[in-house]
This record gives sequence, C-alpha cells and structure tokens, in this order.
Amino acid sequence: MGKRPTIQMVAERAGVSRGTVDRVLNNRSYVKAEVRTRILAAMQELGYVSPRDAHQKALNESRFSPIRLGVVLPNWQDDHFRGEVLRGVQAARTELADFHVEVMLSECQTDIPGEVIELLDQLIADGVQGIAICAVADIAIENKIDLLAEQGIPVITLNSDLPDSKRLCFVGQDYRKSGRIAAELMSKCISPHAKILAAVGNLEFNGHRTRLDGFCARMHELGFDNGQIEIVETFNDYHTTYRKVLDVINRHPDLSAVYMANQSVAACTEAIRASNHTRRIRVICHDISESTKRLLRSGDVDLAISQDMYRQGYLPLILLRELLQKGKAPAVEQTSTNISIFCAENL
Repeated sequence: MGKRPTIQMVAERAGVSRGTVDRVLNNRSYVKAEVRTRILAAMQELGYVSPRDAHQKALNESRFSPIRLGVVLPNWQDDHFRGEVLRGVQAARTELADFHVEVMLSECQTDIPGEVIELLDQLIADGVQGIAICAVADIAIENKIDLLAEQGIPVITLNSDLPDSKRLCFVGQDYRKSGRIAAELMSKCISPHAKILAAVGNLEFNGHRTRLDGFCARMHELGFDNGQIEIVETFNDYHTTYRKVLDVINRHPDLSAVYMANQSVAACTEAIRASNHTRRIRVICHDISESTKRLLRSGDVDLAISQDMYRQGYLPLILLRELLQKGKAPAVEQTSTNISIFCAENL
C-alpha cells in the first residue's frame, strides 16, 4: 500500500508552506485565489482527506445502515426534460453515497403501464427499500403502489402525481397554479371573444391534466366560454402536434392563440408558419429547453412558464433517505410554487 497523503506532501506538491495548506483546509482568509486553487488541485491529485473530513465520513458510515433506493422514469422524449431530472438524480446519488445509499435507475422504453409494473417488480427483486416514480395515472400502477406501501416500501411520486394511490408524497410543480398563470397571461394578449387552442401532452399524466384544468378554470373565470377553447391531445409527439395544430388553424382562420401544455412546442410553431396565417397567433408554453429559448428569441413563442425539473429528480431521494435512515417523514405535499415567467428579454 502507498503512504497515506499528508499535509506536508500537499504543501510540497503545491509549492507552499504547511501553514498555507492549513489556512485553506480551515477556510481562512489571506490566501490568494491562485494559491488556493493550486492547493486544492494538489489535494485532489494526491487523494488527501483532512482528519476532520475523515472523521465525519467515518461517523456517517457508522451511524447509518446501508439502503438501496429505486427511481422509475417514463419514456420521456424531450432531452432537456429528461436531462434535468437525471441531473437531480445524479446529484442526490453523489450526495448520499457517503451515507451508504445506493440509487438504482430504471427508465421505461414504452408508454405501456405494464412496463412500469415490471420495472417496479425488478427493483423490488433487487432489494430496494424506497422508490421515486413518475408514471401515468393507471389503476394497475396505483394498486401496485398501494401494495408496496402495505409491504413497508415507501413510494414518492415526482413530476406527475398519483393522488389516488398510497404514495408517501408528491414532489413537483403546483400544476393547477401554473395553468392558471398561463390563462392569466393569455387573457392579457387576446380579445375577450378570441378563439384559443389548448394542446395538452398526455391526459393520462396527472400533471398534464391538472395544468389544463387550471388553465380552463381561470379562462372561464375571466369570461371565456367553452366554445372559445378547443382542446387537443398530442402525446408530446412532434408529428401529431404539427398535424393537429395545423388542422385547427385551417378549420378556424380566426384562431388567436395557442396554449402549449406539452413538450412539442417547435411542432406548434412550425404548423403556424406552414399555415401562412395572416394574423398573429400568440403562443404560451411551459418549460425552458434550448429549443424554447430559441423560439422565445425569434418571437415564435411569446411567453414560457418554467418548473424546477432538477429539484424533482433530487428531492424524492433525499426525502426517502431521511425517512428510511433517520425516521423523518416528509410533509404530505412537496409542490413547488416557485413559478417563473420568461420572455425574450429575461432569458
């Protein structure tokens, strides 16, 4: 075995005194940024761990029993959407590693509810003690979650809730509120008699359905009737979205606005261009992907409402660890009301 790295070895590698290394370790001032960077690099290269950090790690390891957590995600097609959730999952995985928490990730390849059941069964067979899941609202999935809860395996829903199940809690956006905000914004951009298209992704996802319900409820409160709002379901598919949006525009030349409650925003704007519509069609959507940023800058999208996807991947695993290792139960709901509105000028 090689010699365990010491402060003296770090000092020699960085070309500084032991006292300077000590000041960096204790986060004291009077160390130039360039010197601090050099010392930290030397510590990383040598694999040096301070006695305090080594003690804390040993304390963590002796205090908590190892656990294994599972994550089940749907067949997301949007790379930004998926990427942000996975970034949150990875951050939690890294943070919890010192507490003997292993995280196993499973992603659906289809939209078939039976695949979700199979992935849950596999995770249980692999010994997970808690699960974070995003799935469609399906009675078989809800029954499976109920069974897991009865077996003492907590389940936290993320992004889209399954409120009729015995899930422990939900981590996601307040979708009804975000839909109502979209309606409020829409009402400021169009006349009281305007025709509106609401394009929703998949009504089997509670989040999509709740967001649409909030939008329609607020539009009705503002004086818009059912006949002014046409609703289409596009399953977040580009070609389906393009075809259905173009069809509505062709049938309603007086269409004034589109509420995009799904991920295929580019398909919507392409359909508007292809229609050669002479009047300006306002577009309000959700989530800030790179594609949406480009469409905001080009003026094809007027406003976008964001949600914190990173938090939705990160927080469920932290909450499950708190419950299983520390006995600290989460609040029933963990919905985020931090809803931001973006236009071309504040990206």
